This record gives sequence, structure tokens and C-alpha cells, in this order.
Amino acid sequence: MILLQVQHVARYFGADVLFENTYLEIQENSRIALVGRNGAGKSTLLKMIAGIEQPDAGQIIKSKQVTIGYLAQNTGLHSNDSIWNEMLTVFEPVIQLEKEMRKIELQLGDLELLADEALYQKTLERYDQLQHDFKLANGFGYEAEIRSVLHGFRFYEEDYQKNIRQLSGGQKTRLALAKLLLEKRDLLILDEPTNHLDIETLNWLENYLQAYQGALLIVSHDRYFLDKVVNEVYEISRQKMVHYKGNYSKYLDLKAANLEQEWKEYEKQQTEISKLEDFVNRNLVRASTTKRAQSRRKQLEKMDRIDRPQGDEKSAHFRFQTEKESGNVILSLRNAAIGYEDQILSSPIELDIRKYDSIALVGPNGIGKSTLLKSLIDDLPLIQGEKQIGTNVDLGYYDQEQANLNSRKTVLGELWDSHPTTPEKDIRSILGSFLFSGDDVEKSVTNLSGGEKARLALAKLSMNRDNFLVLDEPTNHLDIDSKEVLENALIDFDGTLLFVSHDRYFINRLATSIVELSPDGSTLYLGDYDYYVQKKAEQEELKLLALEEQEKNMLILEPVATSKNHREIDKETQKKARQLSRQIEALETKMAEIEEQVEEIEVQLIDPEVFGNHVKVQEINVQLTKLNTENDVLATEWEEKSIALEELEN
Repeated sequence: MILLQVQHVARYFGADVLFENTYLEIQENSRIALVGRNGAGKSTLLKMIAGIEQPDAGQIIKSKQVTIGYLAQNTGLHSNDSIWNEMLTVFEPVIQLEKEMRKIELQLGDLELLADEALYQKTLERYDQLQHDFKLANGFGYEAEIRSVLHGFRFYEEDYQKNIRQLSGGQKTRLALAKLLLEKRDLLILDEPTNHLDIETLNWLENYLQAYQGALLIVSHDRYFLDKVVNEVYEISRQKMVHYKGNYSKYLDLKAANLEQEWKEYEKQQTEISKLEDFVNRNLVRASTTKRAQSRRKQLEKMDRIDRPQGDEKSAHFRFQTEKESGNVILSLRNAAIGYEDQILSSPIELDIRKYDSIALVGPNGIGKSTLLKSLIDDLPLIQGEKQIGTNVDLGYYDQEQANLNSRKTVLGELWDSHPTTPEKDIRSILGSFLFSGDDVEKSVTNLSGGEKARLALAKLSMNRDNFLVLDEPTNHLDIDSKEVLENALIDFDGTLLFVSHDRYFINRLATSIVELSPDGSTLYLGDYDYYVQKKAEQEELKLLALEEQEKNMLILEPVATSKNHREIDKETQKKARQLSRQIEALETKMAEIEEQVEEIEVQLIDPEVFGNHVKVQEINVQLTKLNTENDVLATEWEEKSIALEELEN
């Protein structure tokens, strides 16, 4: 079934066209990516589809019953309530159903109601309907669902009572997305949903969205994410929309194949045109061939000429070059601890960076990845440890906050002041390679977009000609095309790289090894991102097999190469996990028994002999209320223990 159609939609800015004649169709369970350059109009189109803005031309048709959820870029959840209470508002109708059920349960034991058989039967029917609706709306599991989604976005039990006003911008954005997912709209429109998410959370979100029951329309610069989630792509380019079937990688293949085919058809027609024109020119004045030449000329006039394929729009093009060659040892770090004042975020950290290494630094948000980079460039002190820089190493640093850009300068001034001996024409040429041309170079830095600031910071970095680049989230704010240009420039870089990124596609193309940060320090993986994921999965599988073996034999195996303290912690964790598993099984058995009793009692209530005995009915209703209350308590306890077990296993 078609949920929504965009028909011939356009957006104009005076005489300028952002896009026009745009067509897009969304069906039930569609998984659509909307791609295009920054400034192509993706976010504008999403706002039109969400009903926030109106198109200048065309129309957007949707069924009245279709519910739409929209998440704008960097939009946070604004509320004066706690995290838990705000999530509960999504299930307010279910909560009201439960309240009405409890109210009727009390009424069913009332003697006056029992005396009125017709009213009693009507009340009982209403109670049956409420029970049905309550189960259908996941009444017994909505709290577990809230916990599951909050856990996926890294909000834990101790966070639930925090006031949302106290959260950071990134946390509010994650919470806004969490609430939107819980609302289960028919169509989710997500504009850059992967912002502020670490790799582990991205993996969770991908799995969640793959199983989402509604349709998805997503704008994202995360190519790995798009490959996992979408199965069709709409591209806005040169004011037009083109539709491709398949994920992002398939879209790239199809786009390249289409362009190649367009060139073949264009060149074939150009050859034909050339032959016809040549025949006309040679034979038009000759009496014997004039008629044939005139016929060819008419053929040329009637020909539907194919436009020259335009291919991609103008892209940035730059390189990172080195001034001098470094020694083989670039940087070593031994027994390091990072953090602030007395708070250690990660320890012990070991790094051994050699010439031509390309190392990706990964780990959850807040673990200290940016802190480590700042400690390496001496912006922050190490809490402990020894750092040594190798011979002839020139370190260049890219700051994700672009703090090294002067907001009072122009684009041209920012670069020229850093390299005053370089001729202006050379500075302008370099800026042009980063897509700053004409009046763009006179723009104030403070008025630049996030993507423009990122390109300017990269331009400054490229001019320094350092042989060791330390990059903190270099792909932030860049569109996909600019990311690919940056990737190619870094792949060709004749130096050494250490970088932090949440862009798994970027990591996969660049990294020769991965260093994972955790509270317990650093772990080295000698491969790209896919290798890292594979090794992590193998480690998790081995861990589960070991636990199963321990359960089977009731033995606790000592992990290899760990300290006594770690073994003790592991034993305690496994003991708690076994206890929780047994408790959960016992709760499930008890809940099943209660449900059987409730079913038996409900059958008794409709028995004519019992139905006519008001005293018996009252006794049964009291028993029924007691059982339902007991079952609710057990269900809550089951949810809490299940979450606790999940956290232990993770």
C-alpha cells in the first residue's frame, strides 16, 4: 500500500531553483535513503513531506490515517520531566487502559453491581474488552520496551530519574530519537539520525530499524549505516530527482553504469550526427545528390538530440603532502592514563605507532578518545604514563570543534595569515580546490556552515605539509562526496595517520589497525573495521561458549592472562548471572501458573450456576483481582531481572 507520494514538487528562491519536478513514492515498509550534496535541498524536502513546510509547486499526497514521525538534524528533546516519565507519555493510552481495568476489578466485587445482572454482565464485557486491548497494546511489556530502547541509546537505570534539562545536547538528541522509535509511527523521517551516536549505538540502531514495522525515509552521510538499513535510494542532483533500487553501494554501481550507458548513447549519436552533417556538407550543392542531402538535413533537424552527460557535480580535489620524511618510530605511549583531575577515563593505554601506520581509535562516547588525542598533542596532560615522539616527526592536528579557526577573519585571511609568504594567487588556488571560489573567499569564518568550516580546517592542515596527522572526527559535517575526496587524499598521503571517527565506512577504507579504548585501557586489532567486528564477534562467542561450559560442569574456568582480581570479578559476575537466570525461570513458571488460574476463573464466571450466585461471583472476583495484581508484580520483577541479566552479559 502506498503511504505517501511526492508529485512534481518544487522549491524556488526567487529566480533560483533548489529542485523541481520532484517525484518520490513511499510504500508500507519502504526503506528509503535521500542523498545529495550539502545544499541540494534534502532537509527542505523532508520538512515538506513532514508537513512543516509547503512546496512552491506540486503536491504531497498521503492518507489521512498515516502517522508521521520526524526527527530534524541535531534536534533535542525538550522537557521539564525525568527521562522515565517522558518516555511513559508515549504509552499514556495504555496506562489509562490499565487504570480503567483496575477500577472495574474493584467494581466487580461491589454488592450493588452484583445485584444488577444486566449491568454486571455489561461491566464484565467491558472488562474483557479492556483486557484484550491492553494485551494488544503490549500492556504487560511496554515498560520492558522502554528499558530496551533506553538501554540501546546508553541510558541506564541510574539515569531514569534525571531531569532532561540537565542532559547534554547529544543526550537530548538521542532521547528524542528514542521517544520517536517508541511511538511506532507509520512513517519515520530521520534527518541525520546517526549524529552523536558511537559505533556500538549505531550497530544497535541499525538492527532496530531493520526490524521496524513502519516505513523509513532517511537522510544520512553514514554510508555504512545506509548500506545496512535502506533498499532504495533517491538522489537530488542538479535540481532533479533520480530513483535507484538497492542499498547505497548498489546505488553507486547503478549510477556509474547509467553514466557509462549515457556516454555510449551520446557518443553513438554524436558519431551519427557527424556522418550526417558531413554528407550534407559534401552533397548539398551537387545536383545529383541534392535530394538525398536535403533528406539527411531534415533527419538532423528532427533528431531528438541527447544532452552531453554531466556526470558528478564539481567536487573538492586536494592532497596531503609531507615536507620531510620521518623516522620509523612515530610515537610510543606506555602505561598511560587519561582523564580529568582525579577521574581516570581509560588506563592502561599502550600505543606503538610506526611510519605509514593508519590507526583508527574507537570506543564508546565519553571513554576519552578526543582526550587522548589532546594529550598526545600536549593540549591536556596525561594523568600517568610516558610519551615519546620519534625523529623528524611533524605532527598536524585536526580538531573536530575547529577551535583553531579565527571567527573574526575571512576565509582568505585565515589561510593567508598562517602562510604570509605564499602568494595570494596560490592561496586562492588552494581554497578553490576546497570549493571556495569567487566571493566565497571573502566570507567571514563565523558565517560559514559546519561543512565549510570543516573544509577550511582541512585546507589549513594540507598547507602545513606535516608527516603525522592526528585527526579528531574529520568527516563530521562533510557530505558523502567530500568524505570520499578526503578518503582518497588520506589514502594517497605519504605519512602516518592516527584518527578518531564514528564513520565505519571511512575507517574501513583507511585503517590498517584499530585501537579500542575502554575503561580497562587499549586493545589493538591488526586489521580494518570489518576485521575488528569479526574479532569482537569471535571473542563474544568464545565468552558465551565458556559460560555455557561453566554452567554445564558447574566449574569456573580461569581466563588466560588475567589478574587474580579480574578472575574474582568474573566469578562473581557469572555467579550473579546464574542466580538471575534461575530467578527469571522461576518467575516465568509462576506467571504461567497464575495465567492458567486466571483463565480457569474467567471460565467459571460465565458458568450459569456461578453467574447466578452473587456471593460466589464476589469471591471469584476478589480472587481474580488478587491474581492479576500478583501477576503484575511478578511481571515487573521479571522485567527488572531480565534487564539486569542483559547488562551483566554485556
